[in-house]
Amino acid sequence: MEKFTGVITKVLSVFLILLMAIIVLDVTWQIFTRFILQHPSSFTEELAGFLLIWIGLLGASYAYYTHAHLGIDILASRLRGVKRQIVDILINLIVLLFALFIMLLGGLKLVNITFTLNQISPSLEIPMGYVYLVLPLTGLLMIYYALYFIIQTLKKGKIEKGNADIIPVD
Repeated sequence: MEKFTGVITKVLSVFLILLMAIIVLDVTWQIFTRFILQHPSSFTEELAGFLLIWIGLLGASYAYYTHAHLGIDILASRLRGVKRQIVDILINLIVLLFALFIMLLGGLKLVNITFTLNQISPSLEIPMGYVYLVLPLTGLLMIYYALYFIIQTLKKGKIEKGNADIIPVD
Protein backbone atom coordinates (compact mmCIF):
# COMPACT_ATOMS: atom_id res chain seq x y z
CA MET A 1 0.00 0.00 0.00
CA GLU A 2 2.93 2.32 0.70
CA LYS A 3 4.34 1.94 -2.83
CA PHE A 4 0.93 2.37 -4.46
CA THR A 5 0.28 5.50 -2.40
CA GLY A 6 3.68 6.83 -3.40
CA VAL A 7 2.94 6.22 -7.08
CA ILE A 8 -0.48 7.89 -6.86
CA THR A 9 0.99 10.89 -5.07
CA LYS A 10 3.87 11.19 -7.55
CA VAL A 11 1.48 11.07 -10.52
CA LEU A 12 -0.75 13.63 -8.80
CA SER A 13 2.15 15.99 -8.12
CA VAL A 14 3.46 15.73 -11.70
CA PHE A 15 -0.05 16.34 -13.04
CA LEU A 16 -0.43 19.40 -10.80
CA ILE A 17 2.93 20.73 -12.00
CA LEU A 18 1.81 20.21 -15.60
CA LEU A 19 -1.47 22.04 -14.95
CA MET A 20 0.40 24.91 -13.30
CA ALA A 21 2.73 25.18 -16.31
CA ILE A 22 -0.26 25.23 -18.67
CA ILE A 23 -2.03 27.94 -16.67
CA VAL A 24 1.13 30.07 -16.63
CA LEU A 25 1.43 29.74 -20.42
CA ASP A 26 -2.28 30.45 -20.83
CA VAL A 27 -2.22 33.61 -18.74
CA THR A 28 1.03 34.75 -20.38
CA TRP A 29 -0.60 34.32 -23.80
CA GLN A 30 -3.63 36.28 -22.58
CA ILE A 31 -1.42 39.16 -21.44
CA PHE A 32 0.57 39.08 -24.68
CA THR A 33 -2.50 39.15 -26.90
CA ARG A 34 -4.24 41.80 -24.82
CA PHE A 35 -1.41 44.30 -24.36
CA ILE A 36 1.04 43.61 -27.18
CA LEU A 37 -1.23 42.51 -30.04
CA GLN A 38 -4.16 44.67 -28.83
CA HIS A 39 -6.53 41.78 -29.67
CA PRO A 40 -7.26 39.57 -26.63
CA SER A 41 -7.52 35.84 -27.14
CA SER A 42 -11.07 34.58 -26.77
CA PHE A 43 -10.44 31.28 -24.99
CA THR A 44 -7.67 31.98 -22.48
CA GLU A 45 -9.83 33.38 -19.69
CA GLU A 46 -12.17 30.40 -19.75
CA LEU A 47 -9.28 27.93 -19.93
CA ALA A 48 -7.59 29.63 -16.96
CA GLY A 49 -10.79 29.32 -14.95
CA PHE A 50 -11.14 25.63 -15.74
CA LEU A 51 -7.48 24.99 -14.95
CA LEU A 52 -7.89 26.84 -11.66
CA ILE A 53 -10.78 24.55 -10.72
CA TRP A 54 -8.69 21.46 -11.46
CA ILE A 55 -5.60 22.81 -9.69
CA GLY A 56 -7.61 23.89 -6.64
CA LEU A 57 -9.45 20.61 -6.18
CA LEU A 58 -6.61 18.24 -7.01
CA GLY A 59 -4.30 20.45 -4.96
CA ALA A 60 -6.65 20.02 -2.01
CA SER A 61 -6.26 16.25 -2.17
CA TYR A 62 -2.48 16.64 -2.41
CA ALA A 63 -2.54 19.02 0.55
CA TYR A 64 -4.63 16.50 2.49
CA TYR A 65 -2.03 13.80 1.86
CA THR A 66 0.85 16.07 2.91
CA HIS A 67 -1.10 17.30 5.97
CA ALA A 68 -0.97 20.88 4.76
CA HIS A 69 -4.57 21.61 5.83
CA LEU A 70 -4.24 23.54 9.08
CA GLY A 71 -7.74 22.87 10.34
CA ILE A 72 -7.53 19.09 10.11
CA ASP A 73 -4.95 18.58 12.85
CA ILE A 74 -5.40 21.63 15.08
CA LEU A 75 -7.29 19.64 17.73
CA ALA A 76 -5.38 16.41 17.28
CA SER A 77 -1.98 18.09 17.62
CA ARG A 78 -2.73 18.83 21.29
CA LEU A 79 -3.52 15.21 22.13
CA ARG A 80 -1.24 12.23 22.73
CA GLY A 81 -1.52 8.46 22.74
CA VAL A 82 -4.83 6.67 22.30
CA LYS A 83 -6.84 9.92 22.37
CA ARG A 84 -4.78 11.18 19.45
CA GLN A 85 -5.36 7.96 17.52
CA ILE A 86 -9.11 8.13 18.08
CA VAL A 87 -9.28 11.76 16.98
CA ASP A 88 -7.11 11.01 13.92
CA ILE A 89 -9.42 8.18 12.91
CA LEU A 90 -12.55 10.32 13.47
CA ILE A 91 -11.11 13.21 11.45
CA ASN A 92 -10.21 10.90 8.59
CA LEU A 93 -13.64 9.24 8.74
CA ILE A 94 -15.32 12.64 8.47
CA VAL A 95 -13.12 13.51 5.49
CA LEU A 96 -13.90 10.12 3.94
CA LEU A 97 -17.67 10.59 4.36
CA PHE A 98 -17.55 14.13 2.95
CA ALA A 99 -15.47 12.97 -0.02
CA LEU A 100 -17.77 10.00 -0.61
CA PHE A 101 -21.15 11.73 -0.44
CA ILE A 102 -20.39 15.26 -1.61
CA MET A 103 -17.43 14.96 -3.94
CA LEU A 104 -17.72 11.45 -5.39
CA LEU A 105 -21.47 10.78 -5.48
CA GLY A 106 -22.51 14.41 -5.87
CA GLY A 107 -19.77 14.97 -8.44
CA LEU A 108 -20.85 11.93 -10.44
CA LYS A 109 -24.44 13.23 -10.45
CA LEU A 110 -23.24 16.65 -11.62
CA VAL A 111 -21.12 15.12 -14.38
CA ASN A 112 -24.02 12.93 -15.47
CA ILE A 113 -26.45 15.86 -15.54
CA THR A 114 -24.09 18.09 -17.54
CA PHE A 115 -23.43 15.34 -20.08
CA THR A 116 -27.16 14.55 -20.29
CA LEU A 117 -28.06 18.20 -20.82
CA ASN A 118 -25.14 18.55 -23.25
CA GLN A 119 -23.81 21.69 -21.58
CA ILE A 120 -20.99 23.16 -23.65
CA SER A 121 -18.51 25.81 -22.53
CA PRO A 122 -18.93 29.07 -24.49
CA SER A 123 -15.37 29.72 -25.69
CA LEU A 124 -13.67 26.34 -25.75
CA GLU A 125 -16.85 24.54 -26.84
CA ILE A 126 -16.07 21.44 -24.76
CA PRO A 127 -18.66 19.53 -22.74
CA MET A 128 -18.78 20.90 -19.18
CA GLY A 129 -18.92 17.33 -17.88
CA TYR A 130 -15.19 17.08 -18.58
CA VAL A 131 -14.55 20.14 -16.44
CA TYR A 132 -16.63 18.71 -13.59
CA LEU A 133 -14.92 15.29 -13.72
CA VAL A 134 -12.40 16.70 -11.27
CA LEU A 135 -14.98 16.48 -8.46
CA PRO A 136 -15.37 12.68 -8.42
CA LEU A 137 -11.66 12.28 -9.18
CA THR A 138 -10.74 14.40 -6.17
CA GLY A 139 -13.32 12.52 -4.10
CA LEU A 140 -11.68 9.21 -5.01
CA LEU A 141 -8.24 10.53 -4.10
CA MET A 142 -9.42 11.88 -0.76
CA ILE A 143 -11.25 8.64 0.05
CA TYR A 144 -8.12 6.67 -0.76
CA TYR A 145 -5.90 8.94 1.34
CA ALA A 146 -8.37 8.87 4.25
CA LEU A 147 -8.45 5.07 4.18
CA TYR A 148 -4.67 5.03 3.95
CA PHE A 149 -4.34 7.24 7.05
CA ILE A 150 -6.91 5.20 8.99
CA ILE A 151 -5.14 1.94 8.14
CA GLN A 152 -1.78 3.49 9.07
CA THR A 153 -3.15 4.64 12.41
CA LEU A 154 -4.66 1.25 13.19
CA LYS A 155 -1.76 -0.82 11.85
CA LYS A 156 1.25 1.07 13.10
CA GLY A 157 -0.35 2.72 16.07
CA LYS A 158 0.98 6.03 14.86
CA ILE A 159 0.46 8.46 12.05
CA GLU A 160 3.28 10.56 10.74
CA LYS A 161 2.47 14.24 10.44
CA GLY A 162 5.28 16.48 9.39
CA ASN A 163 8.21 15.96 11.75
CA ALA A 164 6.17 14.72 14.70
CA ASP A 165 5.52 11.00 15.14
CA ILE A 166 2.75 9.97 17.49
CA ILE A 167 3.67 6.86 19.43
CA PRO A 168 0.87 4.79 20.95
CA VAL A 169 0.42 4.30 24.65
CA ASP A 170 0.33 0.64 25.72
